[in-house]
Amino acid sequence: MVERVEYDEFGLFHENAEEFGLPYDGPPAVRRESVEVEPGRRMSALVWGEAPPELVLVHGGAQNAHTWDTVAMALGRPLVAVDLPGHGHSDAASHEGAGAFDTRRLAADVATALRVLAPEPRGVVGMSLGGLTTIALTDVAPELVRKAVLVDVTPGVDRERARHITDFVNGPATFPSFDEILARTIEYNPTRSVSSLRRGILHNAVQLEDGSWVWRHARHRHETEGGPDRRAAPGGDNAPMFTELWDVLSAITVPLMLVRGMLPQSVVGDDDEAELVRRLPSARIEHVQNAGHSVQGDAPLELARLIEDFVFAG
Repeated sequence: MVERVEYDEFGLFHENAEEFGLPYDGPPAVRRESVEVEPGRRMSALVWGEAPPELVLVHGGAQNAHTWDTVAMALGRPLVAVDLPGHGHSDAASHEGAGAFDTRRLAADVATALRVLAPEPRGVVGMSLGGLTTIALTDVAPELVRKAVLVDVTPGVDRERARHITDFVNGPATFPSFDEILARTIEYNPTRSVSSLRRGILHNAVQLEDGSWVWRHARHRHETEGGPDRRAAPGGDNAPMFTELWDVLSAITVPLMLVRGMLPQSVVGDDDEAELVRRLPSARIEHVQNAGHSVQGDAPLELARLIEDFVFAG
């Protein structure tokens, strides 16, 4: 008999609160909504709160909207956390393949969803691929971006710096058991607690009928390619380069903040930071000493504090 692992998408928030010392008097007001971005294809998102959303959160490659749960709880503001196409509960993009990580196309999809779910946000926060998409969004739909926050990414993302991430993402397509998918996740995420990683897997993977597990983003890999999709995250062997986004970033006129993790797992180097400042001297730079690439997972309370100060107090 196959042992099934129980999963309630909205039943784990008490763990986030307990791990990070947040007050908790019951589940927050969160619902899942979706928007048709083109005929037959929908983008999904988590909508926090009942008031008009004040903030938009865009996750990185191979992640999903739940990566922001602790940050959202710490902020306590109405917001929208999207699932990018092919991630989480969103349908795969119609441009899967060579253009699967075309940031302009991703930005166009995000813009379509935001015009329905969050038409007047005070800020957009993007991590990794979500940060690159946020840069593109300032050009594709500038009316939606009043302030921009990039979390541990610049258009200069380096393949070697990101190698540890792409090695993890481009690993096995399926895992025979939950213990095996958890063991691999622990191996590649030394800065995170086991409870946090377990929670992340439940949000980001699906148990199949035979009891095995597959990452939600990996469900859209093409069977004919004979292996993992090497475009699964910025920096993969066949990943497109994002240097064209430097010119888009240079033209940004709204306030922008880069939040950079300072542990070795970060993908932003001193040269990337210097180039960003050279092109956008007004940019605010923040270093988070106890975080790697996934600042929202390593130091969610500090990231929430920085977002609150930059987007709402600044």
